[in-house]
Order: sequence, then structure tokens, then C-alpha cells
Amino acid sequence: MREQIHGGDIYRHTGVIDFSVNSNPLGPPKAVLDIIQKQAGLIAHYPDIRCGRLKKAISEFEGVAEEEIICGNGAAELFFAVTTAKRPRRALLPAPSFAEYERALYVSGTEIDYYMLDEAKQFEVGEDILERILPEIDMMFLCNPNNPTGQVTSRELVKKILDRCRECDVLLVLDECFTGFLDEPEEYEMKEYRQSYPNLLIIKAFTKLFCMPGLRLGYGISGNQELLAQMEDVCQPWNVSVLAQEGGVAALADCREYLENTREFVTRERAFLVRELRNLGYRVYGSLANYVFFEGEDDLYERALKAGYLIRDCGNYPGLSKGYYRIAVRTQEENERIAEWLKRLGEEITWLRQ
Repeated sequence: MREQIHGGDIYRHTGVIDFSVNSNPLGPPKAVLDIIQKQAGLIAHYPDIRCGRLKKAISEFEGVAEEEIICGNGAAELFFAVTTAKRPRRALLPAPSFAEYERALYVSGTEIDYYMLDEAKQFEVGEDILERILPEIDMMFLCNPNNPTGQVTSRELVKKILDRCRECDVLLVLDECFTGFLDEPEEYEMKEYRQSYPNLLIIKAFTKLFCMPGLRLGYGISGNQELLAQMEDVCQPWNVSVLAQEGGVAALADCREYLENTREFVTRERAFLVRELRNLGYRVYGSLANYVFFEGEDDLYERALKAGYLIRDCGNYPGLSKGYYRIAVRTQEENERIAEWLKRLGEEITWLRQ
């Protein structure tokens, strides 16, 4: 199994500007910070084992029934919960994609088939993936928009994938953790199919959209009550802390303006970073969420770290090699700073080659 490598390692790289974590650049909603401080004393009590108030808040936010929701200690716990509950013998994974799908399947002893995303096709999921969905496959993971590439798969193709999965009795685990950053997220969300497709499990999280990675809070949506019950059975009791539940309820209360501001800001600053990188000669792919995926010098990670910028080296993703990177959309000032540094770096590299 590959070594666990993720973004956000500020504990071993102190004093850096962290572009490696793709969370909301606006930071957590003020209401979340306020409630955490106000309710800190609740840590003297066990959390609600049923996540009652949290499920109610998610139900109202998503427009689904409370019994169609499962809450977890981040989205990652739910990926492990579904693989542990179902014990798939064989699974299909697009690659590159989020590393914890592979790890969850590895822990469950699952044989993995990879659908390799092609650089020549901009790392997009194509209709040829339908040919890889076979009756021998028990489970499939799909991240939309994909992490780390930021490429989106159209609703039409996801629907075809869902149909093919149903034909072959394959459980589709659809990761929509970054959908909220898209300009028109409703054009890609698939929750309306939750009841007509019992083979669909949608996973979301507060981690990225509400910038709450330290609280560890995610949730799943499915019309399949048996599946959710099986997942609940393999999760630890009290897996969602009392402060995570309080923070989640606060985040979803009156969040429309926060989310609108987020999408407006991310759209503008993402365009700036993409433009700057392309002007400097970097090859940029996808990048339709709150992060930018590009190809650069093999030693760019080390150079950036030395300059005080922590970026995500994507060389450990299946299907990628040294030289692929992901940087998050951060504040306007920080985005301008890293763009200016990249310009100076380019000038330095050009001078050294002369």
C-alpha cells in the first residue's frame, strides 16, 4: 500500500503559505467559529449518537429526508464504511483520483481495476468507461469534479454510468465534495436520482466547502435504507464529535450568501491563477473547482517549499508521475504572491539555461 501523502502538512512545514489544501479560501463561516467557542463546554458530554439536529439541518439544506442521510467523521470515514460494509470483491477506480478510495478498498481486501485517465484527453472521463463496468465489478468510485484534476463529468455521462452500474449490479459511490465550488453546482448534483437508483451513494463533506477540515465532518445521501444501515453498523459509536455536530448545524444556517460569495470569489481567483500559469508556459488541465492542476518542473515542489509555499506534489497519485501539481485558490493577496514568485522562478530558470 502506498504511503499516506496528503496536503496540509503544516505541522512539519511551519511558517509556509499552504496552497496544498483545497478548502474554501474565505475560511470557516463566522457562525461556526462563534458556536465552537460558545459551546466548548459540551465536550464534557457524549455527542448525540444519532446526530439528530445535524441530520435535520442537512435534510433542509439538501432537500432530502433525514432517513436518507448518514453522518461521518469526514468523508473519508464514509468511504471506509461503505467498503467495510459491502466488502466488494472487485472495484473500478478512475485514476488519478482521491487516494482514500484505494486505501479503503485495500483495507477491505478488494481487487482494484483502474480506468486510467489519459493526459492526451485532458484527464477527462470518457464514455469508454462504460465498457469497463462489468457484472464482475461490485463497486465503483467516481469523484465529480475530480481531485486532483478538477475535471468535471457531465450529468449525462454520470447518468449513463449510473444506468450501466444498475444493469451490472454495481454500487456507485459518487464523491461530490467539490461540487459546491462549481459555477452551477445544480447542473452536476445527482441527489434527485437517490430514490430511483438504490445503487447510488453520494458523499459530501463540510471539509472543503465550509473550510472545516479540522472538525472532521462528512455525510452521505442514499435512498437505499439497507445500505445506510449497513454502513452505520460498521461505524464507531459517537463518531461525530459534539463540536463537529454544532459546527455543522451552524454552517448550514443561513448559508446562501456565504456560498454565493464563495463561488464568485473562487471563479475570479481561479481564472487569475490559470491565466498566470498558462502565461508562464505551464500546462493547465481541468481546474474547474477551487484548485488548479498543472504540469511543471520536476523540482517545483522543493523550490516552492524553499520559498515558503507548500503546494501539492501529485506524483504519488496512480496514473501520475513527477512533475504534476495542484495548488488551491487562496486569498487574492496570496494568489498574487505565488504568481509573482513563479514569474521570478521562470526568469531564474531561463537565465540559468542561457
